[in-house]
Amino acid sequence: MNSDWMKTRQTKYSAYVTVYVLVVVALLAGLNYLASVHNKSVDLTSNKRYTLSDQTIKIVKNLKDEVDIYYFDETKQFPAAQDLLDRYNNLSTKLKIQYVDPYKKPQMAREFGVHAAGTIILQHGTRRSEARSLTEEEITSALIHVLKSGERMACFVGGAGEHSLAETGAEDYSGVKDALEKNNYKTDTINLLEKPEIPASCTVVVVAGPRYEYPQPVVDALSNYVEKGGRGLFMLDPPLDAGKDKIAANDGLVKVLNGWGVTLNKDQVLDTSGIGGLYGLGPEVALANKYGTHAIVKEMKGSATAFAIVRSLDAKAGTNTSAEAIVFTTSNSFAITQLSGKERKVDLSKGEKKSYPVAAAGTYRVAATGSEVPKEGRFVVVGSSDWAANYVLRFAANRDFFLNIVSWLSNDEDLISIRPKEPEDRRIQLTRAQMMMVRLVSQFVIPLIVILAGILVWLKRR
Repeated sequence: MNSDWMKTRQTKYSAYVTVYVLVVVALLAGLNYLASVHNKSVDLTSNKRYTLSDQTIKIVKNLKDEVDIYYFDETKQFPAAQDLLDRYNNLSTKLKIQYVDPYKKPQMAREFGVHAAGTIILQHGTRRSEARSLTEEEITSALIHVLKSGERMACFVGGAGEHSLAETGAEDYSGVKDALEKNNYKTDTINLLEKPEIPASCTVVVVAGPRYEYPQPVVDALSNYVEKGGRGLFMLDPPLDAGKDKIAANDGLVKVLNGWGVTLNKDQVLDTSGIGGLYGLGPEVALANKYGTHAIVKEMKGSATAFAIVRSLDAKAGTNTSAEAIVFTTSNSFAITQLSGKERKVDLSKGEKKSYPVAAAGTYRVAATGSEVPKEGRFVVVGSSDWAANYVLRFAANRDFFLNIVSWLSNDEDLISIRPKEPEDRRIQLTRAQMMMVRLVSQFVIPLIVILAGILVWLKRR
């Protein structure tokens, strides 16, 4: 009887264990299936290093046709690429990623014109584009290039002391040029002094801080361009007069903008918050953290922009135009009207502190004739040009703001977003003395403390 009872008990325990094992296996299998279907991860890094940007997510999730990404490298290098490319792959079923070893499949490598390991090719239909490196910025740039058909040209007006696209100095626009080209735009400098006519190849015309007066034919060319359906970005600095460093008022162009509903004030906005000092910026760099509801800035809530040497403006609807302010400085700002003199003494503790509009966007309604489809000109006005210069372009959302302006002007609203950032360099730079201190503490002081603590414990227990 006892033997039968033991057998019964063992049978029950065996059944319980079997059930438990099956339940655990089923649970693990279910969790594994859910994990494979719903791939989720949490990025706890301070700079969101492992999180794709809003722009990348927006573009990939909105894919309507299939896009193939081919990564050519040795098989042992695939895991390094999968860390980034799989994040793209999880966003859409329209995106197909293939890892190809060019040494095992040389014929396929030849078909794609691959000559080096680590090459990334994107293909959409018959269009192909190559990412220059395994970074989100380069891959998303190549994705935009392969999706967007047609050539887009950003033409920068030159000849009157504007910022240079070709030079790489602190006040130049080489960073803007690079950012535009990564977003499928070509750039060119046009001299309207030689021929006051906007080339037909220009998608967007940019006036980047002229230091000298535009003659009337140039003003007329810019005015007619927008009023006939063209797209223009006008960045005009405060008319400062500090001896040799003088910026012309450009009253002719200012008058045109005023007719479109944007009034540029003859002042300079200063920032008294002191926040700019944390980034090495002085009060002449006004910080902005308030935005309107316009498409250009709708994705920028919670971001900051910095406007160096900026004037305020006012925007209102005109007879043929609609204009609205889109960017506002912090409430710790105030405007000064004393714009001349080598040494302008300003008391930052006095004056009315408030938020000032420093950028506006608008449209110009073009009258249709006959059977023509009605068109509209688009324009954006900013009371500063230095905000897009090399020395401040990388500050917070400055670059995104510039690219969003160009995207809206050229009817690429689907590209308006917060874009991929370059990987942040978080290396610690130590002096020789600091390195010696770290070595002394880690190799001698800490081990000595541990040894002394051990000796004290041993003596105490004797």
